[in-house]
Amino acid sequence: MAGLSRVRPDADLDEVVEILERDGGVIVEDFVDDATLAALWDDLGPALDACPYGDDWYNGKRTRRVSSLFARTAHLTPVVTQPLYLGAARKIMQKPVPMWIGKSRVEMTPTIQISGTQLIEIHGGQGKQPLHRDDALHLRTHPGPTSRVQLMLAMSDFTAENGGTLVIPGSHHWDDERAPEAHEAYPTVMRAGSGLIWLGGVYHGGGKNTTDTPRTGMTIALDLGNLRQEENQYLAVPKEAVLAYPEEVRRLLGYDRCPPGLGWYEMDDPYVVLESDTSGVPELRAPVTA
Repeated sequence: MAGLSRVRPDADLDEVVEILERDGGVIVEDFVDDATLAALWDDLGPALDACPYGDDWYNGKRTRRVSSLFARTAHLTPVVTQPLYLGAARKIMQKPVPMWIGKSRVEMTPTIQISGTQLIEIHGGQGKQPLHRDDALHLRTHPGPTSRVQLMLAMSDFTAENGGTLVIPGSHHWDDERAPEAHEAYPTVMRAGSGLIWLGGVYHGGGKNTTDTPRTGMTIALDLGNLRQEENQYLAVPKEAVLAYPEEVRRLLGYDRCPPGLGWYEMDDPYVVLESDTSGVPELRAPVTA
């Protein structure tokens, strides 16, 4: 296979899902428009400039990383709700799960949530990041159901020379005993504003930058709602920043209840916290007995 397929933003969603399930990744050209890209740079660029390089081999000693992105900008709605990204994540992960409650057979469809967010800038002199699977954070076994769909938005041009994300197509089908080899990985080449979507079981890693120009990308991960978020969004994003986003994004940030009953607040949908004007301790209730 010679790298990943490319599609336009108006591509058929079912075709994109088919590509993702087959190859594990796809490049969406012109994922966001120029205005959105400029607004993100305006909000996030200063934090990136002020960020020191990493201090370990895995995250990169010539790489800058900024997290808590939804706390730093209110312009991520068109990114996380882009139809091919959010649509594919919903189709791939939000599949009904059958279960019995007493003598009733029911099906529960999980929610999805924003997990990790990060702006990653690879500078000249940075070597390749080790190839890895991001769903390994949840100790997933492979092959198996997808629990993460991830995005890398090109904030600058990605090339083979400046550290374009390395991806091994089809590696989400491998079992856990097969190790990734560097020669199996293809660099992601795409213009600023384009996006790489890939599944959590795909081996990938940051590429080596042999140029004098930094390569900047923004990654956002969508995980199943019944898993712990990689980045604790409740601590990373203050309530006032959450309220700057529409309801769909607020729920994706975690203010939602995943069936059959994960994430509730006072036995209710946690979204009520955002609808309330009070942030104090709730009134004590009598204990519930079964």
